[in-house]
Amino acid sequence: MTVTDLDSLRPPVPQRDGKRRRRKAVGPDWVVPEVEFTSYYGQNIVKPAPWEEEIAIYLFFGGMAAGSGLIGAGADITHRHSLRRVARIAGLGSLGIGATALVIDLGRPERFLNMMRTAKLTSPMSVGSWILTGFSVFTGGAAALEIIQPWLPRESWWRELVDVSSIFASAGAAFFAPPLAAYTAVLFSDTATPLWHQAYREMPFLFVASGQGAGCGLNLLLNRPCETAPVRRLAAVAAACDLAADHMMERRLGEEGQPLHEGRAGTLHKAAKILTSIGGVGALFAGRNRAVAAVSGAALIAGSACTRFAIYYAGLASAKDPVYTVRPQRRRFMDKLAQGRSVTEPGGQWPEDSIF
Repeated sequence: MTVTDLDSLRPPVPQRDGKRRRRKAVGPDWVVPEVEFTSYYGQNIVKPAPWEEEIAIYLFFGGMAAGSGLIGAGADITHRHSLRRVARIAGLGSLGIGATALVIDLGRPERFLNMMRTAKLTSPMSVGSWILTGFSVFTGGAAALEIIQPWLPRESWWRELVDVSSIFASAGAAFFAPPLAAYTAVLFSDTATPLWHQAYREMPFLFVASGQGAGCGLNLLLNRPCETAPVRRLAAVAAACDLAADHMMERRLGEEGQPLHEGRAGTLHKAAKILTSIGGVGALFAGRNRAVAAVSGAALIAGSACTRFAIYYAGLASAKDPVYTVRPQRRRFMDKLAQGRSVTEPGGQWPEDSIF
């Protein structure tokens, strides 16, 4: 045994008497109770997203602009010139309001320009910035052509050039419209916010359907019923898809979706389902009744807005309550144990030809 100068500082070792002691019987009171985790020192486990309500406004108006862009492209194909004109200008107006809300949240306009300096395919925010830019270019060009076209002579080559350019503008707006409505859902799902992260499968479909419903509702409000027969049918389909995606999301989330039924988010979520149902049914049976079509359009717009704000508030509430962070982690932990995998194992298997 090694002897050092520090041995004198150690306390004396008690001597054993040599007797063997019997182990006492173990009773139920000896078992340590299962720990019910709440939080670390009363703090949030996950930091809530630093987004203000302007982001929810951007979600709503961006989706409505995307829906109007698709309607404008469809009106161009079916030669509904009045519907095309209103849809393009309404889409540009919605996009302007949404972009303004986004810039307000960023704080300074140059921050958005800084995001355009790079393109990172693994970043939803980077890809979304380019999608927003592409949609803005084609939608702005289409609206400008609509304003210029009536002032040009019918037989001039300028008019022919505008007509050809209008086709490309419609195609570009239709190409970027669905990604514009969906990328915000991908951006939300990519965060650590429990509810948003758990709803990554259904949220893109919900956002696209909700945005299309808002776009249809806006055009039902602004156009004559004789022009909006396809829009009414599309509104009914969008409302049905919206409700179906929402139902599937709630069913898969289970207990983790409880923030969607509590507080401000719960009120907005319930209102969203009621308004979307009224708008979809009303649009389907409105016919040429201008009043019914207008009420249905307003209900679809309000339902879409309630959906976006409900998702926004519910996500923030789930981040502030530690139970929505711990419960999914514990469930994944138990699933791995049931499959015979290690808790720290990332999942999956190594390929057979791996060198490790």
